[in-house]
Amino acid sequence: MYGMPNWADLVLSIPAVLWAITFHEYCHGYVAYRLGDPTPEASGRLTLNPLAHLDIFGTLMLLLFRFGWAKPVPIDPRHFKRPGRDIILVSLAGAAGNILTAVVCGLAVRLFPTLFWANLALARFIVIMMLMNLGLAVFNLLPVPPLDGSRILMVLLPPRALRYYFWLERYGFVILMLLIFMGVVQSIIGPVISAIMMLIL
Repeated sequence: MYGMPNWADLVLSIPAVLWAITFHEYCHGYVAYRLGDPTPEASGRLTLNPLAHLDIFGTLMLLLFRFGWAKPVPIDPRHFKRPGRDIILVSLAGAAGNILTAVVCGLAVRLFPTLFWANLALARFIVIMMLMNLGLAVFNLLPVPPLDGSRILMVLLPPRALRYYFWLERYGFVILMLLIFMGVVQSIIGPVISAIMMLIL
């Protein structure tokens, strides 16, 4: 799942990556906007144009290794009526959008199996689409800054533990890269992605 893809898979991965990243960030922005924050709209992020959301390194990671990230949508919690709850909802929205995409793909396969399995390229694309979206969702829910899961963790931590969180936030990206390099991230999210794939299909 996490090896370098072949050229056919790489080509099929491009539209899957663009959709996964774009819809992930759009969902963040849309939920924040609905909760009263005008910042995503003002920054031009309430769009399904992939160019507004791409982070080059995160996109390459997703394209090559099936997990990655996008350019974060800016939000301002001061606009939220219930900041703690609303930050969690906004943080979950991106992963929810990706999981919804995977479920829709899976339902299409289950409803029209002959159509998909008679066309191997289409079947391969659907599997890649599901993997990309589930990979982005599960990876971003890890509680390591700057991922979405870390925002949820920040809200849930008791006040006395926040200083440790802010220390972790300063070095979060470096820690995340080390965990990826050592294979820790892959060993955590791989079984989760596989389990969700099996459940959907």
